[in-house]
Amino acid sequence: MIAREEIEAFAQKVTQIREEIAKEIVGQQEVVEQLLITLIAGGNALLEGVPGLGKTRLVRTLAQVFRLPFNRIQFTPDLMPSDITGTNLIVKTEGGNEFRFRPGPVFASVVLADEINRATPKTQSALLEAMQEHSVTVAGETHALPEPFFVLATQNPIEQEGTYPLPEAQLDRFLLKILVRYPSVAELDAIVRLTTVPQNLHAQCVAGADTLLELRRVAEEVPLAKAVWDAALGLVMNTHPQRPESPERVKRSLRFGASPRAAQAIVAAARVRALMQGRYNVAFEDLRAVAPACLRHRVSLSFEGMAQGDTVEQIIELLLEQLPTA
Repeated sequence: MIAREEIEAFAQKVTQIREEIAKEIVGQQEVVEQLLITLIAGGNALLEGVPGLGKTRLVRTLAQVFRLPFNRIQFTPDLMPSDITGTNLIVKTEGGNEFRFRPGPVFASVVLADEINRATPKTQSALLEAMQEHSVTVAGETHALPEPFFVLATQNPIEQEGTYPLPEAQLDRFLLKILVRYPSVAELDAIVRLTTVPQNLHAQCVAGADTLLELRRVAEEVPLAKAVWDAALGLVMNTHPQRPESPERVKRSLRFGASPRAAQAIVAAARVRALMQGRYNVAFEDLRAVAPACLRHRVSLSFEGMAQGDTVEQIIELLLEQLPTA
């Protein structure tokens, strides 16, 4: 059982982190919350939004608040896998020549994969091992990445020319897919004021890697009642169109359902959110809050579903309506 003091300390630290991020980022509270959930749960995130919404600035600010090593990789069609992972170089020594490994930009705690869908599948796959195993293998030698380690990738949903859609295997390795939306008029006004005049107030480091790992440890101890646990599993199972118990609209509109990683993501993210809300157990409202970001990149519409005008978000909302209210 988690002590009340641990819950209060968790919520207080998260509030402090939010306040620092707010010095650099206007609005986007839901995006900030989901990014914090990703980091505390130890996962990777895919941020989708049009250019200019502050995705890069947000990730950089997040690394600054936690004082974590940060690298940004701009994905382009000519980017090679070795440009990400690193390569072996021939170095002259007194005894002759020898190979030495030169680490690539993936060797950081927070790696921003900017416009990840602009690189070729071969280059995209260079991140698969890093995202899942937290290591890279070059010339048969495996190199461990620093801990904690996160890949926060961005992509533009509008411009698709010259892009390479991420395969399902790679999408499945993102804990959350976060949608970054347009700001309101008031937020746009604050953004312009913040970025067009000199600012004396900047985000400061209020946590470190040890703090992040401690927050993760506390979150992993949050209990789930059997009813909530079963609801999370049932939510994922109902995304499978071949399952007899799935809703008829799912059978008609989805081509395939979510993998077991979706259930893992929902449980891990819901635990973190419960603590962020100051509660020591997961509620159904936590499942509703995190499920869309956990599922939207793990299911795919069928041809019939697209012809009917269905969207993934509508299907997820249908499934969430079936969750108990208490």
